Amino acid sequence: VPQGGLRDNISLGGGLQGFIGGWLGQGPLMLGLDVAFLGYGSTTDEVPFSSTVGPRVPVEVSTSNNVLETHLSARLQRRDGRFRPYAEGLIGFKYLFTRTQIGDDDFGDDFGDEVASSTNYDDFALSGGAGAGVDVRVFRREKPAKTVQAVSLRLGVQYLLGTEAEYLAEGELTDENGNGRLDEDELDVRRSRTTFLQPQVGVTLRLGGTD
Repeated sequence: VPQGGLRDNISLGGGLQGFIGGWLGQGPLMLGLDVAFLGYGSTTDEVPFSSTVGPRVPVEVSTSNNVLETHLSARLQRRDGRFRPYAEGLIGFKYLFTRTQIGDDDFGDDFGDEVASSTNYDDFALSGGAGAGVDVRVFRREKPAKTVQAVSLRLGVQYLLGTEAEYLAEGELTDENGNGRLDEDELDVRRSRTTFLQPQVGVTLRLGGTD
């Protein structure tokens, strides 16, 4: 969910997020790495492969607006119990980029092969914030095991402040002057702080030990 000035430029988005961490000593502090790949818009068009070939060989041109987030996380969470609330602090960066790829149409199949791709615009922003949530255990092995020891459902939220960055708004990229490239004045470049509110629903796997 974009916040502040970012909310005026992009819509709601979604994606996948992963966290891997380990306990520090015997206390409740866990250190880890939090990585997310989010999308906030995409367009897809079917066009001829070339003006010479014409419509006999169509290809799909897809443009996606994305954010890659990488943060170091310090989390406080009890080790035991069915309900394990947590609070965390995060620091890292956001990489905002718009990418276009060409894939064969494959007679309407959505899984055509990629022919070519290019990053149209990108920028970095420093990022940091806080999060909170709870793990609710739904499965636990009675005996210690080196594989998955416990499975929990996770409900959480993160508020991640971001410094200013430039990025493209959602929409088609058009070569308006017909010179064969996308000039700066043909790109809908926006600039703002990059702050997100990120609700989370997921699954936590605990390896080894007891819970």
